[in-house]
Amino acid sequence: MTAKMRSLAFALGGGGAHGALQVGALRALLEAGIQPDLLVGTSIGAVNAVFLAMHGFTSKALDDLNTAWFAAAKADLFPASTPWLAMRVFFNRFHARPDQRLKDFFISQGATPDLRFADLPHFPVILVSSDLNNHQPVYYGSNPHDSVLEGLLASTALPPWVHPIETGGHFLIDGGSVSNLPIEPAITHGATEVIALELTNLDDIDLNAHGFGSFLTKYLNTIEARQISLELELARTKDIHVHIVTLKTEIPVPAWDFSHTDELIARGYHITNQEIARWKPARKRWWTGMFFHPDRTHMMDNS
Repeated sequence: MTAKMRSLAFALGGGGAHGALQVGALRALLEAGIQPDLLVGTSIGAVNAVFLAMHGFTSKALDDLNTAWFAAAKADLFPASTPWLAMRVFFNRFHARPDQRLKDFFISQGATPDLRFADLPHFPVILVSSDLNNHQPVYYGSNPHDSVLEGLLASTALPPWVHPIETGGHFLIDGGSVSNLPIEPAITHGATEVIALELTNLDDIDLNAHGFGSFLTKYLNTIEARQISLELELARTKDIHVHIVTLKTEIPVPAWDFSHTDELIARGYHITNQEIARWKPARKRWWTGMFFHPDRTHMMDNS
């Protein structure tokens, strides 16, 4: 029987401004000599994934990604006036769409309206969105003729900041609704190993906190924890090796607050270097001899 060809996917999870942690984590993975064969992203992870697919996975590309993140912070892509925005979404009163600045930013970074996934020169990339009309995930990039810009907007369409996309009978919002840490999408698109960069710290919850904000956080974290559990179980049944790197902030940082970009990049780098140091070296390149078991704490050296 012919052995299945190895395909390592980086699964980049959603988390708004916390996506800067992934920039540092990617730097650590690059310095360790770990190169992906596939990039899969949800929400802000989709943005990072497309940037790498356009520019490559090199030190220069990550320098440019750093610069793009600082440009995003300056552009104030997600205004902090959440209640005002939410009321305008609820009453469908948009004179100036708040997502236009996000669209303009993507275009300024090279995701022009004519760019297709087939045009991306470095890696295949899959972006995850959620179709509320058909109760299904939508994978931009599965069709090489898909629009990269539309995929980015669909994967990041998180009300109240970004309006849902209505197209062809679909009602698309942020991919975090169906797979905020896109392990299953990576498996669906051929990954045999997955390194998942998680931005939501599911264990850092104040169990005694009350109020609507606390309720909403607990509710969303419960959904995400269940998603991850099911996707890891799928990986286990298919003998797909998964390792989750949990990237968490030292202090609470709202998902819309990009003012901590510098410190988050540095922290993501530090956390991932620590994680890599715990991965046992194999006789060959480490990832060819390491089983990434689909749980959060155990790995097995297969050498």
